[in-house]
Amino acid sequence: MLFGKEHVERYRETDGAEGHDWNGTTVLILTTTGRSSGRPRSTPLIYRTDGDSYVVVASNGGAPDHPQWYKNLQADPEAGVQVRGDRFTARARTADAGEKQRLWPVMAATWPDYDQYRTKTDRDIPVVILEPVS
Repeated sequence: MLFGKEHVERYRETDGAEGHDWNGTTVLILTTTGRSSGRPRSTPLIYRTDGDSYVVVASNGGAPDHPQWYKNLQADPEAGVQVRGDRFTARARTADAGEKQRLWPVMAATWPDYDQYRTKTDRDIPVVILEPVS
């Protein structure tokens, strides 16, 4: 099973032939700019589409703090995205309350652990919308 850095490497090497379909769901590669280092940081994330946008969840497994990639997006919302062999730039934003209410069930249907993660933390787990930049 692919995980972490190995997941990113195999995904990139195979244009997603290995790593896009993962544990019964789909994964994209998000590349943010490190808010302290300024270096690119790539993370495999479960996603779904919403119109022309891509939706990911900053769950961090229900940890008490947001994942690093989400903190990086807060500092610089422009990021690289790879979906299979398609690579593009996107602008990230946190879903508003109405969008989250609509999108959370979609994301939980694709990865039921998201609902469990919500019970493990007091923080509001953000739903992030990645809008491709034209």
